[in-house]
Amino acid sequence: MSTEVTIKNMVCPRCIAAVSDILDEIKLNGQVALGRVILEKAPSSEQKEKLAELLQSRGFELLEPGKSSLISKIKTLIINLVHHQENQLHENLSSYLSEQLNQEYTGLSKLFSSVEGMTIERFYTLQRIEKVKEYLFYDEMSLSEIAFRMGYSSAAYLSAQFKKETGMTPSEFKKNGKGKRKGLDGI
Repeated sequence: MSTEVTIKNMVCPRCIAAVSDILDEIKLNGQVALGRVILEKAPSSEQKEKLAELLQSRGFELLEPGKSSLISKIKTLIINLVHHQENQLHENLSSYLSEQLNQEYTGLSKLFSSVEGMTIERFYTLQRIEKVKEYLFYDEMSLSEIAFRMGYSSAAYLSAQFKKETGMTPSEFKKNGKGKRKGLDGI
């Protein structure tokens, strides 16, 4: 019988590769995706202990089922949505999260806010701004193209939100803010 484990700070394809290497090292078989691993069988207590130790040594954390695991799943869904999918969300965030997690959004929102000290919407906005910074950094699209790609109603709205969050306009960021990006696990 398969077992799902949730892993904190697993936010990119390199993280998936690192966790896959750990599983190979301790001889556990499973499928690795952002934020979670589905193991073919439940690990022994020794394997679970070794898994937690190796994950921690590489900057990850094995989460026990419950609140921490649910918050990690919310973050992983948002990070995946913003940073690893070409198409932006075509429904509202609350419906998407409720559907993906099979839970009422109100409960998810209260839990997230109480533990993280910010709303889910704020976390989503911060992730979007980091993605916008990435697009600005590589300077391959106009602000209008970035706004369209990121699902903003206009370049003006994107610019206003960017200034509110970063204290500078997108053009100011392009000139002198290129070193001010945050890692996905730092938000």
